[in-house]
Amino acid sequence: MTDNASTPAVPMLEGPPMLEGTTVLDLSSVGPAARCSRILADYGADVVKIGPVPRHEGVQIRPPFHSYSAGRGYRRALFDFKDPSGREAFVALACKADVVIESFRPGVVDRLGIGYADLSAGNPGLVYCSTSGYGQQGPASQRAGHDLNYLAVGGFLHCSTRRADGGPPTPGATVADSAAGGMQAAVAILAALLRRARTGQGEYLDVSVAEGVLALMALHVDEHLATGAEPGPGSNVLTGRYACYDCYQARDGAWLAVGAIETAFWANLCRALGLDKLVQRQYDDEAQDELRAELARVFASEDRQHWLDLLLDADSCVTPVYSIDELVADPQFAARGVFGIAEHPVEGRLRQVAPLLAGQQGADGCVQLPDPEVTHTRELLAGVGLASEAIDKLLDSGAVA
Repeated sequence: MTDNASTPAVPMLEGPPMLEGTTVLDLSSVGPAARCSRILADYGADVVKIGPVPRHEGVQIRPPFHSYSAGRGYRRALFDFKDPSGREAFVALACKADVVIESFRPGVVDRLGIGYADLSAGNPGLVYCSTSGYGQQGPASQRAGHDLNYLAVGGFLHCSTRRADGGPPTPGATVADSAAGGMQAAVAILAALLRRARTGQGEYLDVSVAEGVLALMALHVDEHLATGAEPGPGSNVLTGRYACYDCYQARDGAWLAVGAIETAFWANLCRALGLDKLVQRQYDDEAQDELRAELARVFASEDRQHWLDLLLDADSCVTPVYSIDELVADPQFAARGVFGIAEHPVEGRLRQVAPLLAGQQGADGCVQLPDPEVTHTRELLAGVGLASEAIDKLLDSGAVA
């Protein structure tokens, strides 16, 4: 989607970006580590995407620079870790870095000679974050997986409303990669950087995505551990037990989400819908089928916009279930500057989700997306003290690119 309309810039914060001067080397390609480095970049860190030289694609997947937003503001450098001189060049770069993030299977970085022990020997203040599906140890540590797998073993799918055939749903967002993995890694890195500011000591961080999902499910897991209860679909208010926390279809086929958990919100909703008789029956287990049927009947009598006009500002916890094209037109998001402008090397100026966590963009209100064909290896190695002749030799030999 090109920038055909005026898009407000994200509000500028006073002073420099919060992580300005922090160098992050990201060895990941996709998944939680890549989400983490984007968060850090949005806060102002200098993120360098590290990939393999083209003739050694099997060592690591090329970073996803085809994406419109994954690599905004990043620089890029390529190394052959199986070539001793390429590995030494990377170690020299890491000696001046603040953070290294990697997502190889457990044990691979140590075999390549770029693990925490290898890099912290020359940089004791280094914060080194390993992200993996199941952590660096344990019987599942070497297993492959993706977002859906981690949501499965972490209990998320089990506690979600079932499909029509009784099976667990396929979520519409990569909750494990983004929240359970990427955000967990970012928080751990920021905490380690804070402690390093006091002590000068770096840290090794072992981030397990599956454990991150388990932490997201703590309300249900803690209930089970404390009481022996078996949370699942329909077991409590958050998993579909009650009609006050569900989605309903309007006459035009669009949907509304009702989250009226508190009795005051439920009462406001019922009275606005002319269903005063239901107010006192909100948590009556025997009445839930009737309540759902009544709500479904009333909502189906008018188009969604009718109900939004009536309920959005009625303290009833009712919202539209937006499609993507609807959410990008929402006036609340526009007022908050959620969508910004980026300069793509091929597509030109584009709208995209702004660096929300940082609350700021570049001084000109436009962030830069990297050219996938451009590397910054020479300038990065020069910046850590390698002589021009040595860099030329590395480039000519294919140890770096």
